[in-house]
Amino acid sequence: MTATADSVTKAGPARTVRAKQSLGSRIAERLGGGLVRVLLILVGLFWLVPTVGLLLASLRSPQDMSASGWWTVFTKPSQLTFDSYQKLLENSDITGSLWNTVLITVPATLLVVVVGSLAGYAFAWMEFPGRDWWFLGVVSLLVVPVQVALIPIAELFGKIGLFGTIFGVILFHTGFGLPFAVFLLRNFFAEIPRELLEAARLDGAGELRLFTRVVMPLGGPAIASLGIFQFLWVWNDMLVALVFTKSGTQPITVALQTQVRQFGNNVDVLAPGAFISMVIPLAVFFAFQRQFVSGVMAGAVK
Repeated sequence: MTATADSVTKAGPARTVRAKQSLGSRIAERLGGGLVRVLLILVGLFWLVPTVGLLLASLRSPQDMSASGWWTVFTKPSQLTFDSYQKLLENSDITGSLWNTVLITVPATLLVVVVGSLAGYAFAWMEFPGRDWWFLGVVSLLVVPVQVALIPIAELFGKIGLFGTIFGVILFHTGFGLPFAVFLLRNFFAEIPRELLEAARLDGAGELRLFTRVVMPLGGPAIASLGIFQFLWVWNDMLVALVFTKSGTQPITVALQTQVRQFGNNVDVLAPGAFISMVIPLAVFFAFQRQFVSGVMAGAVK
């Protein structure tokens, strides 16, 4: 009898809670089925249409592009050709700018990751005078917009001979990428259990060995996330490149913009160049997608 009463008592509140569900909750439950998934898939495919269109346009001749839209490829697959990519490889301006983009992006990303990791570890686990004030100063730099520093730094680079050089662009991107890097990695490293670091110190590990053998492996997801953010930002940048580069040091973004401005109808070079400029950062993102998701979700679940 007691067991029956207890079961009724337990079942009663459950029915009451379900009866008190709001209209929004009931709608959310019904929308969580297969229909919503189908709609999300359709939206994702819709967002991929420009990318597919750019790919197909890069595989068509200028005559075909001027005569019809890229979707006619599905009815006339004979239009597909790699002549535009061959012509792109013969264009020294595009190939040189693509190489300049690599020379700018890779060092700017590595410098931000390495220096940001060291600074983040120092702010998280090393004691030195004014540590918290220094960290607040670094965080305050996050609110400084890039546009504010363009003219002063351009004048400074002109006086010291760095204006128009690849090294000057790398320094600019590194300087503006470090505040976010230090902020992100310091907060991530601070979540590492203190007992783990103390155990490594008892085993005789110094600060450098502790950083390379313990902190860096545990901070892999956050470091990968930072590397992806910095790589995408530098690779797709045009504003800084327009100000600080010259004709021989401009990246692919500026080179494509120059091609559009000077030649206008040079689509046979612009389409494959734009697709290559887009597909490389996409490949980097998908290559480190798992680490990126782990870094973004780190700390969300205790």
